[in-house]
Amino acid sequence: MLVNLKEIIGMAEKGNFAIPAFNVYNIETVMGVIDAAEELRAPVILQVYPRLVNEEVGFYIAPAVVAAANRATVPVCFHLDHGPSEMEAIRLLRWGATGIMYDGSVHPFEENVSNTKHIVDICDAINVGVEGELGHIGSVNDDEMEEFTDPQEAAEFVKRTGVCCLAVLIGNAHGHYKKTPKLDIDRVKAIREATGGTPLVLHGGSGIPDDQVKAAIKAGIRKMNIGTDVCCAFAEGTQKTLADPNRSLAVDVFMKVAIESVKTLAMEKIKLVEADGKA
Repeated sequence: MLVNLKEIIGMAEKGNFAIPAFNVYNIETVMGVIDAAEELRAPVILQVYPRLVNEEVGFYIAPAVVAAANRATVPVCFHLDHGPSEMEAIRLLRWGATGIMYDGSVHPFEENVSNTKHIVDICDAINVGVEGELGHIGSVNDDEMEEFTDPQEAAEFVKRTGVCCLAVLIGNAHGHYKKTPKLDIDRVKAIREATGGTPLVLHGGSGIPDDQVKAAIKAGIRKMNIGTDVCCAFAEGTQKTLADPNRSLAVDVFMKVAIESVKTLAMEKIKLVEADGKA
């Protein structure tokens, strides 16, 4: 069933677990995640990068995500990940999104607040929740991380914007980590307390050690993003098929191993964030 961001994050908040948010790129990755969610009876978020929204692929994948969510017997939210402007948000809303992330973390604080509030006002009109970001979550390839999210700034940001959840920088980054990350769990607790219990979002979930993920959830993380691992699982499944001399070249058959590989990865992450059995 297709649900909105507020509803699915509320489920996580009530149950003290995290919603796994999988970036999807084609129908096969959608199928793998949905199959995993159905089998484990887990609520999930399917989300897309703004690149897909701005290129032709988004036009094709959005109806597939909505159709899959509507047919699913578990809660599914269709979400924009790291939307940089109103344009991407409006476009994906028109294509059926039930959650929007506006990422203004690259801008000064006041501009981030103003822009985020504008997106919240738009989305409130159709009961779609908005995820904001405070503390720019960069790439593992960056020379250094920016300053971690400040709890008092987070409290002001949440109060002034009305976001339903907040992505924070606590030692996480996008991509495959070059060395084991060290999350600042005490900062998660401090941000939660300062913001009055606002659900927090952990980006860069691919490669964070399981014990740190569990500690972060206990401290208040209610959504964890998985993108790089989805890409790797799909690629590994495809490579396995390519290595099989008896493989079929019929595309639907060719993709079966890749779909199963994504499903296996999704099941691992669903269990890690303790979303299994929560639908």
